[in-house]
This record gives sequence, C-alpha cells and structure tokens, in this order.
Amino acid sequence: MRYIKKPIKGEYPEYSHIYMDLLEDDGKVLEHLWENFLKIKDFVYSLPKEKLEFRYAKDKWTIKEILVHLIDDERIFAYRALRYARNDDTPLHGFDQDSYAQYSDANTRSLESIFDEYESVRKSTITLFKYLPEESFTRGGKGVDFDGSIINHRTVRGLAYHIAGHELRHFNIIKERYIN
Repeated sequence: MRYIKKPIKGEYPEYSHIYMDLLEDDGKVLEHLWENFLKIKDFVYSLPKEKLEFRYAKDKWTIKEILVHLIDDERIFAYRALRYARNDDTPLHGFDQDSYAQYSDANTRSLESIFDEYESVRKSTITLFKYLPEESFTRGGKGVDFDGSIINHRTVRGLAYHIAGHELRHFNIIKERYIN
C-alpha cells in the first residue's frame, strides 16, 4: 500500500484536529482506511438489529444514518481531493450534513445495501489516493461557507486523513453513545 505522510497544521482547518489526532503518523492511512472499514462492518453486524435505528437523544442520527453519512462525507472529500490533486483550486462549497442525513432514507435500507455501497466507495477512495502523483499530495484548495466566504484550506493528504479520522470519530461515538 502507498505511504502518505500525515498532514501538518495549516493543511486542514483547525476543527479537523479532532480527526487528525485519532491517526498515527505512520503514513499508512490507506491501510487504516481498509482495516477500519472491516472493523466497523464486523462491529455493526454484531449489534442487535434494534440498535441500528436507535437514537440516543432527540434529533440524533441512528447508526444506519451515521453509516450513510460516512459514505456521503467520503464521496465529497474524495471528490475534493481529486479536484485539488489535478491542480483545480476552485473554492468548493461545503454540504449540509443534516439535510443529507434527512434525505438519505438510511433507515429504510438493509444493512447489506449500506455496506455494499460503503465498500464500493471505500475501494474507490483507496484506489484514487493510491495512484495520485506524489507531488499532488501537498496541493490544496479552499472551502466556501454557505454565505460565500472562504473558510478553510485543505491539502490532498489532509483530505485523505480527514476521511480516515472522521470515520474513527463516528465509530467512537457509536461505541460510546449507542451501545449501553
């Protein structure tokens, strides 16, 4: 698997440290992506079915909604990485994660369908980062807030680590708040 150096401060927005802090500086982010996918899949399949649509508080997502959120987020951040890797520095808008979750219909889907999609997206993400030119990993671009203002800068490698750390953060939340 390909080695990708962990990003340094300035290659991701300040708030993203909550994701970066969960990852080692071993350059094995692509291996971690695959291993963590398998761990999450095994863990979720071990849960009682009623836990998959459980909400620990009003307006909080279910486990199925979290899984589809991870898929959506990964697609969006991999797309950003592709744009920046190809030296397209057009500022890219964020997305309303709550709206995406609301319209995902995750709770009507089978767990098998969710993990089928998740695995396809994960393999695509790993393949994208695996074959990018080495010099592309420090290229970056800016994000745009909903009001049109520039809000942050990310590099390609910052996006790879965001995807991995974001997934781990949600996995930790599932273990802490959904499993009692």
